[in-house]
Amino acid sequence: MTPAGHQSTLFLALRRLRAPLLTLIVIFSVSVLGLTLVPGIDGERMSFFHAFYFISYTATTIGFGEVPEVFSEQQRLWVTICIYMAVVGWAYTIGSVFALLQNQTFRNAVDTAHFARQVRRIHEPFYLVCGYGETGRLVCKALDRLGERAVVIEHDPVKASEQELHGYVTDIPCLAADARLPETLRFAGLTNRHCRGVLALTDDDNANLAIAIAARLLAPKLPALCRASSADVAANMASFGTRHIINPFAKFAEYLALALHAPNTYHLLTWLTGLPGSAFERHRDPPRGKWVLCGYGDFGKILVEAFDQEDVPVTIIDREAPDGHGHRVVRGDATGAATLERANIGQAVGIVASTGNDIDNLSIAVTARELNPALFVILRMNAYANHALFDAFESDVTVVPSEIIGHECLAVLTTPLLEPFLAEIAERNDGWSAALLTELTNRFGWDVPAVWSVRLNLRRAPALYRRLMRNGGSVRLGELLRDPHNRSDDLPATVLYLHRDDDDHIVCPETDEVVRAGDRLLMVGLPAARADFALTVGNEHTLDYVLTGAERPGGWVWEWLAERRRRAADAA
Repeated sequence: MTPAGHQSTLFLALRRLRAPLLTLIVIFSVSVLGLTLVPGIDGERMSFFHAFYFISYTATTIGFGEVPEVFSEQQRLWVTICIYMAVVGWAYTIGSVFALLQNQTFRNAVDTAHFARQVRRIHEPFYLVCGYGETGRLVCKALDRLGERAVVIEHDPVKASEQELHGYVTDIPCLAADARLPETLRFAGLTNRHCRGVLALTDDDNANLAIAIAARLLAPKLPALCRASSADVAANMASFGTRHIINPFAKFAEYLALALHAPNTYHLLTWLTGLPGSAFERHRDPPRGKWVLCGYGDFGKILVEAFDQEDVPVTIIDREAPDGHGHRVVRGDATGAATLERANIGQAVGIVASTGNDIDNLSIAVTARELNPALFVILRMNAYANHALFDAFESDVTVVPSEIIGHECLAVLTTPLLEPFLAEIAERNDGWSAALLTELTNRFGWDVPAVWSVRLNLRRAPALYRRLMRNGGSVRLGELLRDPHNRSDDLPATVLYLHRDDDDHIVCPETDEVVRAGDRLLMVGLPAARADFALTVGNEHTLDYVLTGAERPGGWVWEWLAERRRRAADAA
């Protein structure tokens, strides 16, 4: 990143203040020159240095007095003229400065320069978040909770200013600018070596597409996660090689289809991908039978495809539904009881309120529950500001697009091995998922656990890597999963997935599995276990204690003495 932004700010200020500064310079020059020409009491003229000195403190209202000698009448008359000229000059200059400070272009330039300095001072990995709406705010809070840095670009100045009110642990640089501009992305650190990923989370598909293209061309090795509500935009993003495209409606439809035929797999997936530390509430499983869908927009069409995939009959209610594609369609307002009764709501097992209006969705759900109290209710919440109303109504599932996107982004960015593991469990039978879910929740509880990835290399696990590379050392998983503070206790964590560079992978490996240098582990457990495991694989003393029970002294001097005593004992 170049300092072009700082130079432009300086040049802009000089250009806007050129006239008042020239006016001041002329006034000072004329004043000093006149004072050197006006004779004093004894006929001698003042030197240029003394004239400049006197005008400097007089024109700036400091006023020491008449130096170096008492002034003549002519000198006092000229000084009086100089004083009024200086007052006019300073008034003109100060007014121009205040006008410049109120100028939006100059303020934007100053904010950009300050933002660029903040980004340049980040010397640790960070994520570039484009869009600070509901989704962006959720992602930033989760990253901050996980100890990760973020940089934000938001087009709306009001939303950008709200970032300072949310009390993050670490400072998050935020710029109110258009993220579609490549230069803006450069200022935000897209090409910075510490940037670990780009998240295009605006509510404008075209803006997200522009960000995806810029990221692909300017930083092709960076992972880019882009939000897309349109299938056409998603296809365009995929054509540019965007690796992760998230459509919240399609993702929920995928979850719903999974919940219909494999509910335990669905619960396992949502438990693992929730926000760390949040409480997980297991709701009842969606029943199979006749469903009613209210609202046949983009979301509704995707849900109908999911129902068709599971061979679940569905009746569509919409004011202007053109065609139900083979499904029964009831045209009308679903907020009214008469329309719901025409859709046979009394014989339905579930209802989806999927319109684009939150109040309509709540009205549909309340009316449907009165007509059929046993209904399984799925509610779509469009604006997170209405969450208090949705919390008051106890629906079975509330679809919040911002939460779906946020969970998916965090799973992909912070835990890259989670995605292939979830793909693996989706292929397993529901009984296997039920057994695994029961085992994990019995051990760690129903609160969302910490899920993280570890690569056994020199950077992430130096102590373990050196042991494995030295003389063909052999270490088993069970030996590593011990408490570094008391090795007789098990570490409150387990390995869900082991991946090797030779494309070999193991789901839920046994404790007697031998680890190799370069292995990648997907782990789940209590939050404190993450730091404890990092201590085990990163510190040689701790690793020796966990594996052998031997407590080595700290410091190189004590290590040298201990090694010397050991060699002496071996020789004896």
